[in-house]
Amino acid sequence: MSAIRVTAELKTTFAAALALTASLVLAASAQAAGGWTAQKANSGDFPRRIVAEGRGAAPSRIPGMLAASARHCSGVARAWYSEPTSRYRHGALGDTIEGGALTARLAGGLTTVLKLPETEVFEDIAPRIADLDGDGKCEIVTILSSLSGGGSIVVFGLEGTKLVRKATGARQNRSHRWLNIAGIGRYAGGAGPVQIAYVATPHIGGTLGLLRYSGGRLTQLGSASGFSNHAFGSRELRLAASADVDGDGRLELALPSADRRALRIMTFGGGRPKEIARIALPSAIDKAIAVRGKGARTVFAVGLEDGSTWRIVR
Repeated sequence: MSAIRVTAELKTTFAAALALTASLVLAASAQAAGGWTAQKANSGDFPRRIVAEGRGAAPSRIPGMLAASARHCSGVARAWYSEPTSRYRHGALGDTIEGGALTARLAGGLTTVLKLPETEVFEDIAPRIADLDGDGKCEIVTILSSLSGGGSIVVFGLEGTKLVRKATGARQNRSHRWLNIAGIGRYAGGAGPVQIAYVATPHIGGTLGLLRYSGGRLTQLGSASGFSNHAFGSRELRLAASADVDGDGRLELALPSADRRALRIMTFGGGRPKEIARIALPSAIDKAIAVRGKGARTVFAVGLEDGSTWRIVR
């Protein structure tokens, strides 16, 4: 037998062993994940970009910036970042051009602008519009970074037709330390105000936290370590999905582990994060996470760096 043939057979055997090992790891993970399993999707099950981007380009024409639209609150119709600046020079989102101002188009058609001081930027793709405190009026939730203090979550609102800063939370207190919002919804349960879920420092061992906005303040509810919801340099910020997976009327949050090689499903009873499942994957999650259904029929879809797509089901 030639040396070339032996080498080819060894490579084939090694590849088969790797595939078997990956299958065994995933199977063991499924057994330990409360009944959740990872199933490789067929190429036609999901589009190349699993979650379509429904937001349009921001009128400011800053590359990659998107505009948010209001749906269930009054006062603000659309919002986006404007006045491009490169004064921060972090590059977490792929370049060093950030927004230096927040622009909102009001329900009556008037446009209003809040310009940041030279020490701050919006290190974000698009603001989020939500009624955080249940009064029917829109708040605008942003990721704001300062030259000395890094990223924080800042809530803006309207006073008359003027945008004003309402509250600041989840400060990093160090330059070039970023955070990414994972979702806004009723994670803590009940019919009251919604909460803001976020991951602080998602590139260097992230911490999942939950904030509540009430009385003009952002209050920290609980936190847990070992998460990520962003790959450094990517403009994809949607590496998280929310669903009521157990039918109790409270949202759970699915997002990657710190190395992005597992999907962690978290519940927030009493506002404190608790893991209910961790599903191992053969490569790192790098695409927006899709979710379909609810309760026992919930299905998450995750796209990985190796180009494959996986369904996370029970």
